[in-house]
Amino acid sequence: MRFWCGAIVLILATLIMTRLVANQYYYFAGYIVLQYVVLASAWNILGGYAGYVNFGTSAFFALGAYTSIVLLKIFELPLPLLILGGAIISGVVGLGTAYLTLRLRGIFFAIATLALSVVLETFIVNWNFVGGASGIYITRPQKALFFDDYIKLLFVTMLLLAIAAAAIARSIERSRLGRGLAAIRDNELAAEAMGVPTLRLKVIATITSGMLMGAAGAPFPYYLTYIQPASVFSLEYTVNSIAMPLIGGTTTWIGPVIGAVILGVAQQITTVTVSSELNLMIVGALLIAFVILAPKGIVGFLRSFVHLRN
Repeated sequence: MRFWCGAIVLILATLIMTRLVANQYYYFAGYIVLQYVVLASAWNILGGYAGYVNFGTSAFFALGAYTSIVLLKIFELPLPLLILGGAIISGVVGLGTAYLTLRLRGIFFAIATLALSVVLETFIVNWNFVGGASGIYITRPQKALFFDDYIKLLFVTMLLLAIAAAAIARSIERSRLGRGLAAIRDNELAAEAMGVPTLRLKVIATITSGMLMGAAGAPFPYYLTYIQPASVFSLEYTVNSIAMPLIGGTTTWIGPVIGAVILGVAQQITTVTVSSELNLMIVGALLIAFVILAPKGIVGFLRSFVHLRN
């Protein structure tokens, strides 16, 4: 109940903000931070809850973006249907990926998901319908219903996606699915011996994670207006989606949200004040610091501190 009350208050505050704040930079920067909340929460469903490290974030994100481009070119669909289409296609690919790779474990699974990104990027680079290697321009509508600027609509849309991603991760954490994924993370062989349907749970987690990543990528063509393979298959998405849950804490839904907000805001400030080239260096430095000082992330550190105080 507190979660949904907080979500409603946040949505209302954001809608008021869109009426009072005219500076577009806040919406552009906020969109990226919220986008990382979705990606970090999505990655954590498989990587944090189940312990299967996924290096394919950029692949599912790019699938969502290029699905939008195809749907725009053929049908000129509205934004909600673009998001739905991106989620469905990414979910289908997630299903195929699950059956092909989830019998692998450890580093072998991680390499397989990285290979998925390479294969998909090669395919997109050679597909002229979506611009191929040279990229494609997308015309963003100037205005949207209830908003005087389309970027404000994109910002609010990504906020809703971030809330949905956090809600899904929270419900999984508290469900039988979450307990099963935790058993897989702790000891998969023991979980199988106890009758936990490990493959089925991992498939569900992979599909859910992929759908959320695809949904996050679907509005991106309207945000950037120029899409090329390098911009959506960037290593930055993969690195951030892994680092943010690790910094915030991987065993709870709030950890990736905290990590995404802290790291995302730090990167946006650095981009404006210094250079965007330092973003990955910031990720590396913070990740090293947290691995040494707080290996369970911010949430784990706070829990340990409270436990010691009591």
